[in-house]
Amino acid sequence: MLRFKILYLERSEINEIGFAENDRNCVQLQASTIDGRRKGACLFCQEYFMELYLLAELKTISLKVTTVDMQKPPPDFRTNFEATPPPILIDRGMAILENEKIERHIMKSVPGGHNLFVQDKEVATLIENLYTKFKMYVTKFESADTKEASQPLMSHLERINDFLAKRGTRFLTGDTMSCFDCELMPRLQHIRIGAKAFRKFEIPTKFTGLWTYMANMYELEAFRQSCPADQDIISHIKNQLGLRTTARIELETPIFTTSIPIVAET
Repeated sequence: MLRFKILYLERSEINEIGFAENDRNCVQLQASTIDGRRKGACLFCQEYFMELYLLAELKTISLKVTTVDMQKPPPDFRTNFEATPPPILIDRGMAILENEKIERHIMKSVPGGHNLFVQDKEVATLIENLYTKFKMYVTKFESADTKEASQPLMSHLERINDFLAKRGTRFLTGDTMSCFDCELMPRLQHIRIGAKAFRKFEIPTKFTGLWTYMANMYELEAFRQSCPADQDIISHIKNQLGLRTTARIELETPIFTTSIPIVAET
């Protein structure tokens, strides 16, 4: 059984996931920018957390997740990694620091990891640039015609919805999870929470294929355990894109939105 030391992601209070008894994979995330304790909303952190969690459920690895407050990193983190931001994966004393290298390591070196990395060019093309369109939408000057501004994002979501409805599977490439789901779902959650917070945009309830897919993802512990609070998503987007919000999110009780519209349940 392969042993991982630490994957540094965004900080949170996360308990050890004891699926295996001996060897251990440790994951560290970047901390919440609000309180320095909850897991933050780094997309790559959640993506790799989900992939490793799925493998831990299968008992091919053991997994321990910890977090790092990058505003006040612990001395051992500063000594070993200086200002390198999470995610960081440590496997048997070897630190993997870059996103592409972490993904390649999970695929090639983690037991069972290759099963997550299926080949599907249609899906890869389908989900590409979705988050870029979301960022363009929320940073664009808010004109009177917000519907026109949201059109590229809306059109892309509609394409994903139509693809899912036509394919008729629980997940993007079939009825089992793949790396594409771990990539897409955190971004959909950011879009759901962030677009509503900054532009009062909501994913249309008529996109039943997309909502059914999100409902399937919400049922998974891999997503629930890795999902940041709504407030942390808003804070992450605000800080990353230089946006403003009148909400005092730092004073709010953390909320984790995983409900779906009633119309999408039918």
